[in-house]
Formats: sequence, structure tokens, C-alpha cells
Amino acid sequence: MTHTGTLEAGATRQISDKEATKVAVGALIGTAMEWYDFFLFSAAAALVFNVQFFASQNATAAAMAAFATFGVGLVARPLGGMIFGVMGDKIGRRKTLMVTIVGIGVITGLIGLLPTYAAIGIAAPILLVLLRIMQGLFVGGEWSGAMTIVVENAPLHRRARYAALPQIGSPIGTILSSGGFFLMTVFFSQESFDAWGWRIPFLAAIPMLLVALYIRSRLDESPVFKELMEKGETEKAPIRTTLRESWKQIIIGMAAGMLGIGGFYLVTAFVVWYGVNVLDYERSLMLAGGIIAAVVEIPVLILGGRLGERFGSSKVITYGGIFSAVIAWPAFLLIESGNDVLVITGMTLAVAALSLPYAASGTVLTGLFPAKTRYTGVGFAQNTAGMISGFIPLAATALVAAASNHWWPAAAMLIFLSLFTAVAGVIAPRLSVELPGFKH
Repeated sequence: MTHTGTLEAGATRQISDKEATKVAVGALIGTAMEWYDFFLFSAAAALVFNVQFFASQNATAAAMAAFATFGVGLVARPLGGMIFGVMGDKIGRRKTLMVTIVGIGVITGLIGLLPTYAAIGIAAPILLVLLRIMQGLFVGGEWSGAMTIVVENAPLHRRARYAALPQIGSPIGTILSSGGFFLMTVFFSQESFDAWGWRIPFLAAIPMLLVALYIRSRLDESPVFKELMEKGETEKAPIRTTLRESWKQIIIGMAAGMLGIGGFYLVTAFVVWYGVNVLDYERSLMLAGGIIAAVVEIPVLILGGRLGERFGSSKVITYGGIFSAVIAWPAFLLIESGNDVLVITGMTLAVAALSLPYAASGTVLTGLFPAKTRYTGVGFAQNTAGMISGFIPLAATALVAAASNHWWPAAAMLIFLSLFTAVAGVIAPRLSVELPGFKH
């Protein structure tokens, strides 16, 4: 039986589960493409870019330079969030999302064609940084738009369920990117992988883009935005209005999303580098750990959405953050153990725990902002979290090096991020837009 529910306060159109699912899957395809491209860069920063683009005799210094390049792209995200947030709140969610997905795919393909430092010298890392910044701009408008169009096409009381679906793009992107690198390490020698094998996963972004474009082109515009257009109520100055009226919501939204982004980068990008370069683990082991953790993350995200639907998304963020804090120390002990099974178990537990609040973050963020500035507001909050999170692998590398390559500073960082997000879950309901029948 198809269930329909009120769209949100002031809207008149009823939405079926079938329609909501179609939009959520379309958004999922796009976010999977987005995270594939972004996590591909993350894995490459840990495994390839430190060697191919940053010439240094000091392995830690080269790794920090590569992670800094990873972080620079995230600095561009808030600017991208502003640019595309304004587009999304003025001309529509669907049109804007078509632009962002094209930008992400094309730039990722270009990274796969870049000459290395050995070929063109200092121009190589400069071009890499420029492409990373451009990629960050487009990513800055992708997630916020995808989440906005999904929640605005979902029955009100089931928003948490549908908002969790685009989040699955994150583990899918991880599986595809880490899986791509894993296959390269299996089928090619270390020399061939470093020379040209690493480029193949980047170039694969082009055919993936064509598939994503086809699916996304079949989506309809958000009915909420259509009603705003029909009534002439679209916001003329989304950035100014959001900063003036919703600055508290931006801060809380940023905190609510911090663990799902920053914690994930810590447990994937940093831990992969730490395992390979400090603990002398095989690259294939660390990549396999990331893949298995991502596979387990998918049902955890679905569970998080269902729990948010039943108990409220803010509670999922709070209790999920606390659970992640409790798991952090044992997870790093397992990663440090040297036993392959325990290493993978540690990575999987850490990712699973932080995925519960990540599943609920989209619902909470979109609930913080009114429809007329939702794309802009969500973009501000999510991309601020993304910008800060981009430097977490860099900070973890520096702190662990300062602690004589001991893992405890990284575990402490994960605990802090977990509790920071948990507190946001407590505060968020007090700042959310009042939507009748919706559990915050």
C-alpha cells in the first residue's frame, strides 16, 4: 500500500513513497559519484600523491603535504556551497545538481591525466592543488542539494528514512574508490601502480559520470521549490538572509555533521597512511579494511534512518556520537594489534559507530533551515564541517608524529569529534524549523 504524507507546512501536494524512492535513488547515484571522486583523492593522498607529486626525503613531510592538498579542496567547499546554494534557492535544486555532478566528474578525470613531479616539476603539485580546489567548489554544492531535494520529495514523517539513502553514497564511493586502488595493487606491481596504474580509477570517473547524468536527468524538481516559485516567495538574497537569520543553525548543523565527515576521514585516510607507513602493514590490507568497513556501513546507515524515523534524528545523533566515543579507543587498539582480522575489525567498528549519527545528519540539517534558504543553509553547515574535517588527517599525522608515532592522539581526536557531534544532537531540536508531525 502506497503511503502519502504532508509535504511540509504551507505545501499542498501529497507525495507517495514511490515518488520519494525514485528521487532518493537518483540523489544516491549522484552522491555515490561525488564521494567516489572525493574519496579517490583521499586514498591517493595516502598512497600515491605523497610520492608522485611531492618530492621529499622525509616520508612524514610528504604525507603531510599530500594531506594538506586534500584539505585545500575542502576549504573550497564553503565557497562552492555559497555559489551553488544561491543557484539552488533561486533557479532550482534539479538544475543546480546537474551542474555540480558534471563538474565533479570532469575534474576527477583531469586529475587522472596530470603529469607527475618527475615529469614537469613544481607545476605538477600546483596543478593538482588547482584541480582539487575546483573539485571542492562543485562538491560544495552537491551534497546539500541532493539532501535538500530528497527531503522535499519525502512524506514528512518519513524524512529520516529517505534522508539516510543519499548517505549510502559515502560507503558506495568508498567501496568503488578503495576497490579500484585495491585491484590496481593486486594486478600491477608496485612500480607499475606508482607509474600509471593509479590513474585508472580517476579516469573511470568519466563513464560513471555519463550514467549519473542519465539517471539524474530523469528527476523532477522539488515540489517545495515549485510552490515557492509559483507564489513568488523565492529568496532574493539567500546568503545574506541565511547569515543574518540562521547563523546559530549553521553552527549546530556543522557540529552535527562533523563526526560523519571528519571521523570518517580519520578512520580511512589517516589510518590507511598510518598502517602502511608506521605499522608497515600491506597496502592491500588497509584498503581491504576500508572496503569491508564501507560494506558494513550500508546497513548501519539504513538502520540509522529507521531509528531516526522512530525516535527522532537528533536522538540518533546524540546517542550515536556517545557510542562512537566509547568505541574509539578499543578500535585503535585493534588497528594497532598487527593481526589482519583484528585490524579490519577495528576499522569496521569505528566506521560503523560514526555512521549512526551520519545517517541522521541530513534530516537534522535540512530541518534547521526554512525552504526558501534551505539549499544555502545546509550548504553552509555541511561544508564548514567538511572544510574543518579536511585537515583532520593532517592534524592526526602531525600529532601522532609528535607522540613518537603512537596512536593515542588519533584516538583522542575521534573521541572529541564524537562528543562534539553528540552535543549538537541535544541542541538541534531547539533551533529546528517547526514542522508539524516531524520528529526532530
